[in-house]
This record gives sequence, structure tokens and C-alpha cells, in this order.
Amino acid sequence: MIGIVDYGAGNLASVHNAFERIGEHSEIFEDSKLIDKYDRIVLPGVGSFSRAMHLLTSKGWKEAILNHINDKKPFLGICLGMQILFESGDEKGPCEGLGVIKGKVKLLNPSSYLKIPHVGWNNLLPSKEHPVMEGIKENIDFYFVHSYRCIPESKKVILSECDYGGKFVSSVSKDNVIGMQFHPEKSQPVGLKILKNFSNWDGKC
Repeated sequence: MIGIVDYGAGNLASVHNAFERIGEHSEIFEDSKLIDKYDRIVLPGVGSFSRAMHLLTSKGWKEAILNHINDKKPFLGICLGMQILFESGDEKGPCEGLGVIKGKVKLLNPSSYLKIPHVGWNNLLPSKEHPVMEGIKENIDFYFVHSYRCIPESKKVILSECDYGGKFVSSVSKDNVIGMQFHPEKSQPVGLKILKNFSNWDGKC
């Protein structure tokens, strides 16, 4: 079963509805002690890096999520949920992240004629293959809403990039963990295809 983490900073209904549309049962849950009930976890996120980490830490989610990941169960982080997989973020002051992926999260730095936040449709530039991205063709647009970018230490974790006045990392993967800066739940049929792939993924690459 798919568990959608409700830690107080996520766009939960749209993610839940997206799984329902593809015939996959999911539950929104707000008690970190129930995480073992689910064989795969989705961590959505909206707002600031520091507030999200405060909520995750104060409500017991940090340890529960890291245990889930260490148990090699599939994990998907969406938007801010991808960013907090990293070691640290600069939003509203330096803040420690989950540390699953080595690297930092910093403000976007596009060309001067482009606005921050980056809002709207943009295509992915694949860096490697992954089961969750199977059947996803190049030059297909996905929906983005963000002001910060992930900067991993190793290029090996980069699943795809995006160009917004300069390249930034749009998705990452490491073992049983995958993160997406874009919103698959808002990206129409191609986004639903990704969620379907995640629903069937065994956490191996």
C-alpha cells in the first residue's frame, strides 16, 4: 500500500487523487508510528526547507522516514519533498536536511530576464534510465513550482535536468529513493504514468 506523509507541509489531496485515478490505493496518514504499514512512501512538500525540517523533526517523521529508506522500501519525494532529501538547504537560513543524498539546496540563479519562482511547464533532459521513468519520452513538459534547486555532490544521482536560464537538477535517484522537483500529480497523463511506474517499482535499479 502507498502511504502519503501528512506532516503539515504537503499538497496531499492532489497526490492522493492522482493515485486514485490510476487505480492505485493510497492513504494519507499523519502518525509517523504507522509508517511500517506501508510498503512505499510518498513525501510531498510545499513551503520552506527549514519549516518542513522543523515539522519532520518535531513530529517524529525524520527517524521514521530514514528507517523506511534504510529498510530498502521505495520512497518518492516531490518538490520540497525532494529537496529535503539533501544534506542542507539555505532557505530562510542554513538548515540541516535528511542527508539521504549528499549535496545542498540553493536559490535558483536563472538568467536575469527569467523570474523566480520558476512556475509552469518545462521539459526534462534525461541523464540516465530508471524504472520509474520507463516509457517517458524526451521533450515532454512537466509542471514546476519552485524557487530553489538541488546541487548534488555526485552526478551519479542525477536522473534528469531542466533548463530555465541554465540547467538545474529536476530529478534524482539513489537506490530505493527517487526525488522529483516537478509535480507528477499535476503533469497530466505523463505524470500519472510516472506515478504508476512508482506504484509497481520494487525499489531496485
